[in-house]
Amino acid sequence: MTLHVTSAGCGPDLVLLHGWGLNSACWGTFAEELAREFRVHRIDLPGHGRSPWNPSAGGERAELDDWVEAVRSSVPRGATVLGWSLGATVALRLAVRAPAHVGRLALIAATPRFTAGETWTAGLPERELMQFARQLTTQPGRTVQRFLALQVRGDRNPIGVLRELRRRLDIGGAPQPEALAAGFRLLRDYDLRSELAMIVQPLLVICGEYDRITPPAAGAALARAVVDGRVYRIPHAAHAPFLSHPGECLAAARAFLAGSTTTAALGVGP
Repeated sequence: MTLHVTSAGCGPDLVLLHGWGLNSACWGTFAEELAREFRVHRIDLPGHGRSPWNPSAGGERAELDDWVEAVRSSVPRGATVLGWSLGATVALRLAVRAPAHVGRLALIAATPRFTAGETWTAGLPERELMQFARQLTTQPGRTVQRFLALQVRGDRNPIGVLRELRRRLDIGGAPQPEALAAGFRLLRDYDLRSELAMIVQPLLVICGEYDRITPPAAGAALARAVVDGRVYRIPHAAHAPFLSHPGECLAAARAFLAGSTTTAALGVGP
């Protein structure tokens, strides 16, 4: 499967992977700013935006590795991979399965497990995810809109950020229902905690203080479990800090991509 990729800028390769239900247009000016210093490749995940959905690759039962393999062919060797939400999950698995393709990992609103359970409290309650799953079967468009609203809950400017998310979804195109179902299954079912010790690349997790989908505790646990991990929390942000707090998010990403390992250099609180 060949995915749709939009590339801009010059410099070291930087790959951007968006979240569930959206497309690569979600990065907007955040990607444009990074393209001043990097060769930025914005990838539409399978069945999202302008990328095709290949039923022969598992259909709605496609596994995470099917998504990773589709993305891998579009990632230059040694690139930094910056993933948001579901895109961060794909980036984590890519770093394990194809380490030569990933030089560094920069993740936004990332977690090794989206669903809360007895051994993992930093996630969404299973009953809430099951409600989404039931609605997704009959009203995929409304389910995406409900998920977008959940992403901005707790943010200091929820209406403005939600409006921008919806605008960028319209620009890049709605995902195919089969891809939505498969991607939601990944969110609901996958637990990557046992694989985190295998990640050897330098890793940064940027968290929003009030993120309900991937709470800051999830990002902190992820960073602690990785050999060379660090986490930075942006105050008053929710699940999309690159939209609600672009200056802080860019400062953190740029400092990490330049090789910084200190909180002071990033200028963002831990």
